[in-house]
Parts: sequence; C-alpha cells; structure tokens
Amino acid sequence: MSVLDAPVTATAPAAPKTTGLTPVFVRLKLTLLRNGLRQSSGRRTAFVVSLVLTLLLAAGQVTGLVLLRGNDHAATVVVLLTGVVALGWAVLPLFFPSGDDTLDPTRLVMLPLRPEPLVRALLVSSMIGIGPLFTLCLVVGSVLASAHGAAGIVFAVLAVPLTMLLCVALSRAVATANVRLLNSRKGRDLAVLSGLVIAMGIQFVNFGAQRLGQSGGLSALDPAAGVVRWLPGASAVGAVGTASDGSYGVAVLQVLITVAALVALMWMWQRSLVKLMTAPDGSTLAAAEPAREESGRGGLSALLPEGRTATVMQRGLRYVARDPKTKAAWVTALAVGAIVPLLNAVQGTGSVYLACFAAGMLGMQMYNQFGQDTSAFWMVALTISSPRDAFVELRARAMVLLVITLPFTLALCLVTAAMIGDWRSLPGALGLSFALLGSMLATGAVASALFPYSIPQEGAFKNVVPGQGGLAWISILGGMLAAALLSAPVIVPTIWMHLSDHHGALWLMVPGGLVYGAIVGWAGLRFAAVRTANRLPEILTAVSKG
Repeated sequence: MSVLDAPVTATAPAAPKTTGLTPVFVRLKLTLLRNGLRQSSGRRTAFVVSLVLTLLLAAGQVTGLVLLRGNDHAATVVVLLTGVVALGWAVLPLFFPSGDDTLDPTRLVMLPLRPEPLVRALLVSSMIGIGPLFTLCLVVGSVLASAHGAAGIVFAVLAVPLTMLLCVALSRAVATANVRLLNSRKGRDLAVLSGLVIAMGIQFVNFGAQRLGQSGGLSALDPAAGVVRWLPGASAVGAVGTASDGSYGVAVLQVLITVAALVALMWMWQRSLVKLMTAPDGSTLAAAEPAREESGRGGLSALLPEGRTATVMQRGLRYVARDPKTKAAWVTALAVGAIVPLLNAVQGTGSVYLACFAAGMLGMQMYNQFGQDTSAFWMVALTISSPRDAFVELRARAMVLLVITLPFTLALCLVTAAMIGDWRSLPGALGLSFALLGSMLATGAVASALFPYSIPQEGAFKNVVPGQGGLAWISILGGMLAAALLSAPVIVPTIWMHLSDHHGALWLMVPGGLVYGAIVGWAGLRFAAVRTANRLPEILTAVSKG
C-alpha cells in the first residue's frame, strides 16, 4: 500500500496550554514595571521616593502595632484598621482607574486564554507592587499585635494570606466589572471625585480623632469594631484575637466568612472577565442616530454678553463641565473650600473668616489660564492682535470664574455665620473674600502671561510636564503671596475694627472689599493683557509641551 492509499486522519490543533500562565504573568508584570522605569528619570525618582516613603510608613505602622500588643483595645484597633484597608482596596479602582495599566484584561482579548488560569495568574501577579507590600506589612503587624498562644499563632498564619488574597481579589473584581466604564469619559469624570473623597476623608479623620479624644480613648471604638470583625475584609484578622481569647468556634466561623467571601469574589471576577473578553463593546458600534446640530444661542448662553466675551465664556464653562483636568481642579477647590470652614464650625472651633479660604482656593483657578488650552492655544493666539483683544480674552475668562465663585462664596459665608452664630463678623468676611478674590484674579492673569506651563493630557493626577515644575511653583506660590499683599488695604482695617471693638463699622467692608477687589482685578487684567499680547509665541511654546 502506497503512501497515497494510507487513511487520512484529521487531527485537531492542540489547545494552548494555559496552566503555566502564572509565572509568565509574574515575569510580564516585572518586565513592564522595569521598562516603565527606564522611560525617564522622573518616573524612577517618583518610584524610589514612593517606595521609600511606603517602607518608612509601613515600618512605623508595624512598630506601633507591635507596641500595642497586650493593650486591652489592640484587637479593636487592628480590626478597624484592616477593615479600612480592605475598603480602600475596593474603592480605589473606581477613583484611580489608571493605577495599574500593566494588567488591563482588555489587552488580552485576542489571546486564546482560559478564564480559570487567567484569573489565577492575574491574582498572583497583582501581589507585586507598592500597595500590596504596604498591605502585607500592615496585616502582619495586625496579627502580631493580637496573636497570643498557639491557637492565636495558627489563626495568624491563616489570616495573613487570606486577607491579602481577599483585598487583591476585591480590587480586581471591582476593576474588571467596571473596566469599560472606567476607560470611558464618564469613568475619567468619576476619577475627578477622588480629590473630593480624599479631602473629605482627611477632614473626617481629623474630626473623628478630636471626638475620640473627647470621649475617653479607644473604648469608644469597641461597638464599631464589634460589627466590623464580622465583615469579610477584617473577619480573618479578627479571628486571631478571638482564638487568642479561647473562642475557637467563633474564630473558625470568622475565618469561614473570609473564605466564603474570597470564593464569591473569585467567581464574580471570573464571570465578569468572561463577559468582558467575549461580549462586544458598545462603544465600537456605529451610532444610527444623526448628530444633533444646535444653532443659535439658547438657554443660559443667551444671557451671556455678545461678541468675543460670550464665545470665550462658553468655551470656559465647557472646559469646567467636560475637561477632566479642569473639572478635577474645580471640584477639589469647591469641596476643600467648603469643608474647611463648615467642619470647623461643626466642631465648635470655626470662624466666619475661614470662609475666605474658599475664595483663595477658587481664585487659584485663574492661574495658568492658557495651559488648559494646550497646543490648541494657537487658535486663541490667532485672534489676538492687540492688548485690547488680550484684555477681552482675559476678562471673559475671569468672568467665568466669577460666575461660579461669587455666589458660592456668598452662600458659604452666610452658612458659616449661621452655624457659628457670629453675624457681627459676616461683613468683614465678605469684604475680605471679595478683596482676596479680586487680588487673585489680578495675580492669576499676570502669572498666566508671564509663567505659563503645559498640562499633560495623560495621567489623571499629573498637572505639570517634566521640566516645568519650577514655573508652576513660581506661578502659584508667588501669585498667592502677591495676592495676600494686595489684599492688605482691606485686611488691616478689618483687624483694626475688631481690635477697637468697632464691629458696627464692619459693614463698610462689604462695599469697600467689593470695589477694591474690582479695581485690583481690572488693573491686573490690564497689566496682564499687554504682556499676553507681546508674549504670544512664548506662551504657545510653553503650553504645547504636554
């Protein structure tokens, strides 16, 4: 029988072997991190500084937890601390979607990978990084503080890996379930809220620490710890203290809660991953509806002045509503400006004059006006042929800021005065706020003309391109100091009226501060307009580096 007569047997191609994905992904993660650090010295410096600071903070945390060993409230502290860390792992992917681009599962769509090995590989490779290192140190310190006896040590050995796996799985499950949202414009808008969350978190921690000191120490945290120790993020660490006290059955139940939560998270993660890798992306589907075209000026835009002013103001308001960087700056300024006076008022230690802090925060939005235009500033530059054109441009940008800032500052001063009950100081706070706002408009316009810098489009939290950090510091810090000096003609008489007990005359500061702020702002815009008209090429070069 010849070769041609031999029976032909069809052989299916061998399925790709995916059981060895874990070491491949670990090497891939390390390679991507190493190559990322090779791109620039700035990245290497930032990574080294972050690593050193993290290690120092982790060492301090572990030392403090170890010193807490033997304290009656040690179990309370470690349970609450672990619960907060687990909550952070769940929430941070929503506010920092670009925190770990090296393991974006959407980049693996075209590869023939099975979901189970892929989940295991992603889970193990996610353990590499500064965040997991800090969490590991904190969990180890927590079990060292609460473990006593042989049973406590046994449960501590189980609690450390279980807690680490739960935190990482929680983070990955949340990120995978929302990856398409986080990669969209709505997701980038969600990252804007991170500044608000961080600012509010810091203030609430400060408020809680003060209340804790007034209520008699750590014993006030025991009721909260009694609830958190049964939640998956902290139940395994809570089991260490429970087993050390001899309640072995309860400790086993707490460990089983963590195990069940981990299994559920892995199942949800795998299911979301399969859907992500197989379902079509709605953003790639062609829109059947024709684009709507708007003609004329309607709505609120009809209230704006005609001509160049209306055009510039509409563009500036759209930046606030649509540009992620501009929106982040505004949300953070509004939130921090309101949180500082209001929370101090709630604590009973506030002052109406703290509302001036909001005027300062919002006035900073006038700085680097041309940087938000990036390289598109060339279109603005083409329309400026004289200092008059530059003045109208800067004036319209300042009016955008005033449209938001003036009513917000007025409302904040009124609310703060009502919460404190100090209506006598309200006129002085309003006058100072108006004067400070006008001074910051003036210095911000001048700084925008003399010290412009580029805002990078990539990276949600990088607001200055490498090499221009000095310009940014000079612009902001120098402008703030100059604004404080310009506000001195209103600050000095306000202080004198308080010291001489002439509170009735403080009402003069409302029109006085408003008129003075308007004059200073107008003069600053005039001065900056001449510099802007003469420095258009230099400004375009400076803001086009991002």
